[in-house]
Amino acid sequence: MLIDSHCHLDYYTEEEIEQVVARARDAGVERLVTIGVRMSQAAAVKALTERFPEVWGTVGIHPHNAGEGPLPTPEEIAAEADHPRIIGIGESGLDYFYDKAPREAQAENFRRHIRAARLAGLPLAIHARQADDDILAILREERDAGGSFDFLLHCFSSGRELAEKSVEMGGYVSFSGILTFPKSQDIRDVARDLPADRLLVETDAPYLAPVPFRGKRCEPGMVAHTAKVLAGMRGLEMAALADLTSTNFRRLFKKMA
Repeated sequence: MLIDSHCHLDYYTEEEIEQVVARARDAGVERLVTIGVRMSQAAAVKALTERFPEVWGTVGIHPHNAGEGPLPTPEEIAAEADHPRIIGIGESGLDYFYDKAPREAQAENFRRHIRAARLAGLPLAIHARQADDDILAILREERDAGGSFDFLLHCFSSGRELAEKSVEMGGYVSFSGILTFPKSQDIRDVARDLPADRLLVETDAPYLAPVPFRGKRCEPGMVAHTAKVLAGMRGLEMAALADLTSTNFRRLFKKMA
């Protein structure tokens, strides 16, 4: 059984959600994590986790949304995570590709989420796009100033150094459908070489559908196609890869029952 460690179920219509979750179940996906991108969305995330037994969630502010208004304090973010089925903080981080929010606001938002993760004792899902150096710098500064914290580089599409240095700091790395794209050999090389006990898989649905569905809307059930590619690169059978990534997931997201 597989776990989709990062998707956005609230991006589907009410009419679609039941079928999307059912198709994931039929595809052998036993758990889905639906991700927070705004604090105003936290109630919707929690409602989905209460509605479907296989769905869990996180709360946080995406870097795209960091400039929309006053940022919550770390304590306020951690308080939103005080729910039995909220198992992580985020997603938060830095996105210098789209730059939808001022970089100063993104950095402050990222730091507050790191501190919230530490306060809540929950892992942080990190969005990193064309900001490798600053992501690493902030991770190091926050760790040195406040102590260690658990984190996951989600939907990895960055450079090798970010992956390797993050693993050295105790982080995990999750691979999405990008892993299956023809031009993603550099990412496949990173996925091949990282320690096995730090690997997770995800969809980031409804985005980034893997081959052979590229160009279509992604669903959590498609995580199996990413897992199949990762298994082949690591020389594993699919059952072994599913067991590995699910074990890694539960080690990181300790709150999941």
